[in-house]
Amino acid sequence: MAVYLTKESKVLVQGMTGGEGMKHTRRMLAAGTNVVGGVNPRKAGRTVDFGIPGRVSDLAGIPVFGSVHEGREATGADVSVVFVPPAFAKAAVMEAADAGIGLAVVITEGIPVHDSVAFTSYARRRGTRIIGPNCPGLISPGQSNAGIIPADIAGPGRIGLVSKSGTLTYQLMYELRDIGFSTCVGIGGDPVVGTTHIDCLTAFEADPDTELIVMIGEIGGDAEERAAAYIRDHVTKPVVGYVAGFTAPEGRTMGHAGAIVSGSSGTAQAKKEALEGVGVKVGDTPTETARLVLTLLEAERDVTHS
Repeated sequence: MAVYLTKESKVLVQGMTGGEGMKHTRRMLAAGTNVVGGVNPRKAGRTVDFGIPGRVSDLAGIPVFGSVHEGREATGADVSVVFVPPAFAKAAVMEAADAGIGLAVVITEGIPVHDSVAFTSYARRRGTRIIGPNCPGLISPGQSNAGIIPADIAGPGRIGLVSKSGTLTYQLMYELRDIGFSTCVGIGGDPVVGTTHIDCLTAFEADPDTELIVMIGEIGGDAEERAAAYIRDHVTKPVVGYVAGFTAPEGRTMGHAGAIVSGSSGTAQAKKEALEGVGVKVGDTPTETARLVLTLLEAERDVTHS
């Protein structure tokens, strides 16, 4: 199984004909994603041939629609990946929600926070799950890839991964490539995101083929502390964590997350202590985190075989 994204998912790409949209649509197609169309009102009615060998859709090219509603009506799409500039992202996400898209993956970075607040709440009211914004997307290896995560660094397996950081998502996928993943979700590091650690923990807990969960956090805010409380009360599967930012100075805004650390609040150490307090194994580095995962899986295997 997979979380949120499966081989049956039908994907529209909003902004497919732009530079980033073209590049990453080609990569998604090569990974086996069922991309059924793009959206660009100025290029509606055209088709784009991405030249991916073995893709049936390439016989006629990928169609470009004038709106998400039109694309969904024509293809049955249930996922949208958003590659539009920040100024137009709010309207694009709301359009996807209005069209009845169940999952909108917002790759765009630099979206004003008030726009993110508006479209995440709007989408929630209409039953659309948002991944992002400012995220790498999500991948269910061997099934589908919606976003910019490299598809060739890990295959399918038993680990569920949820991460604020794109690059750390890639690193943990690579370090644990011999085990593989059910789904990897890059939720984004902006102050407002549509899907949280807790949302993904809930989904992985319910997925029978996810045996262990890896959770990557960052300094700032209290998302990891809230996730720790949720794990204590609701998660029975083993969880391994990593928190980026142990060397960050206090009182500084750090990186794309806009994470402000004040005193002990929001620090990596405070988050680590909260997670360890509920039984989560937390690595001091990504590599150590991967080793903790392998140790836990080996211990479980020994118990099963004993």
